[in-house]
Amino acid sequence: MQIPKVLLANDDPASLFALQSLLDQPALDGEYELITATSGHEALRQVLMHEFAVILLDVNMPGMDGFETADAIHSHPRSAAVPIIFITAHYADEMHRLQAYQKGAVDYLFTPVIPQILQTKVAVFVALTRNNLELVAKTDELSALYQDLRVQRLQDLERINAELELEVAERKLAETRAHELSIRDALTGLVNRRALIQQLEHALAYAERHHSQFALLFLDLDRFKSINDQLGHEAGDELLRQFAGRLQAAVRVSDVVARLGGDEFVVLLEGAGASANAARVARKIEQANAQPFEIGGQPIFTSSSIGIGLYPQDGASAAIVLRNADTAMYHAKQHRRGSIEYFREELNAREVEHARWAAELQRALGNGELALHYQPHADVRTRALSGVEALLYWRHPRDGLLAAAQFLHRVTDRKLLDQVGDWTIGAACAQAALWHKAGLPALVMSVNLASMHVHSTLPERVAAHLAKCGIEAGLLELEIAERLLVGADDVKPALDAVRVAGVRLAVDDFGSAGASLTILRDLPFDALKIDGAFVRDIGAEGGADMVAAIIHLARALGLSVRALGVDSEAQLEVLAALGCDQFQGALLGEPAPAPAMSALLFAPLQNTPIPRAGSTIRPPFPLPKNEDTVDE
Repeated sequence: MQIPKVLLANDDPASLFALQSLLDQPALDGEYELITATSGHEALRQVLMHEFAVILLDVNMPGMDGFETADAIHSHPRSAAVPIIFITAHYADEMHRLQAYQKGAVDYLFTPVIPQILQTKVAVFVALTRNNLELVAKTDELSALYQDLRVQRLQDLERINAELELEVAERKLAETRAHELSIRDALTGLVNRRALIQQLEHALAYAERHHSQFALLFLDLDRFKSINDQLGHEAGDELLRQFAGRLQAAVRVSDVVARLGGDEFVVLLEGAGASANAARVARKIEQANAQPFEIGGQPIFTSSSIGIGLYPQDGASAAIVLRNADTAMYHAKQHRRGSIEYFREELNAREVEHARWAAELQRALGNGELALHYQPHADVRTRALSGVEALLYWRHPRDGLLAAAQFLHRVTDRKLLDQVGDWTIGAACAQAALWHKAGLPALVMSVNLASMHVHSTLPERVAAHLAKCGIEAGLLELEIAERLLVGADDVKPALDAVRVAGVRLAVDDFGSAGASLTILRDLPFDALKIDGAFVRDIGAEGGADMVAAIIHLARALGLSVRALGVDSEAQLEVLAALGCDQFQGALLGEPAPAPAMSALLFAPLQNTPIPRAGSTIRPPFPLPKNEDTVDE
């Protein structure tokens, strides 16, 4: 804190010294700082440089007396309130003293001055100034503290404001993320089902107002389940992400690409020419998927089956158009994986027909309308019976007796087909058990699997039926139509397990569906059955050559060969010459119910070693007195 200052102005050196000596001791004690001046002008200069607690002025100074000096001091705003004590050696009248007070004097002293009075008066003003200085210091301190507090408050406010802004930004980001999660698929980042429905509603409203159209592409990723099972879910997820990226690259920015779930995707195309653009975009997607996907460092080849639905041609609402596009996709997949199919009304009619057949077949299972007929097959050279094939029939209440080929292809419900296949295997094993018990221990029972029946539970179901019926696995042969193998990438594990258990496996109707050699090489088949169409062409030009090629192929793969549809001795002779192992057809016997087949199997042996056309082949088995059959 500053020390108060006292100004002593006197032109007389003796008087100045005397007065200074009276005031020096308090100054030396640090109560104030004493500054002296020898004239009025010098006193004014000191006033301009310092602030004083009190000023002691000699009244009679040359040049500028005390009164003039006091006027000058009080005329300046900086020193207008400084107290002035006049000191004079001359006594004057009361008017002279009054003049001094009018000049702003706080006191008027005469020399010789009494020391205590002078010191006390100076001490009073010094104390007042010290108090003022302390007050100013405290005020400054408080001001500084207030400023610090203000700065701190501002800093706190700025910090709080920044925190609030950050919280607001985080909340907005969270809201944005929540909104994105509500409309986006978490795996691919595409529009999800919920958002797609909203987009379709907008597209429908716009199309109705502007009399325009939109197109929907419904896509299903082929072989996804197989890839997911073989390489794992992480690889499957990566495949879906890459596929989504290719979809987005194949469409315009304005087009909507959505993932419905699993491996199903939808593309919404709006605007003029949506119908024509749909085919172009579908082909572009098809071409994009022709390139392999890089998953886990290895190339993965797949495709997408695409169904196209148009508004308003294919439905009055977005939901109907979406459903019809799905129907078109399903038929594209059924026709050829990776193909493109426009919706047509007959596809819905076909779906209705499939549903009707499925409902009737489901009732047939419960009503006991299904039956098995049996057809024998024999060795080509010895004509000895090698086994029988169980063929599925349906005693339809309206259409009469139907062979499996007449109704299985009309049913698309895989679960129902699994039930039919399971019933077929169970009924055939039960009949085989009866024949074995009756004296045919070496009879091989061949069973056609129903469509799409080859899946992971097949080994368990087959093992359960064998155990229940008590027959050896090697006496059961499962036949799988070649058409079921084309594009069926997930059958190998199940077939391997069945084959390891000892059950025989055969490819049925080979040559009818164009299965690749890779399928035959990789799957654990024991036998190959030549489609009857090739056997019928044996007498035509090049027909025998085709059969020879198939037999040669089977030999290269280590498979035995059975010819189907053998109707004549001429065909049989050619097959024998070409090295065919077994044959089956009308020459040997038509399919027959179990009682009729039992009569054939247990008939007395004929002496003729080589039956001719129209005759039947007798097995070298003893004839039992009584024989049971499975109730069909």
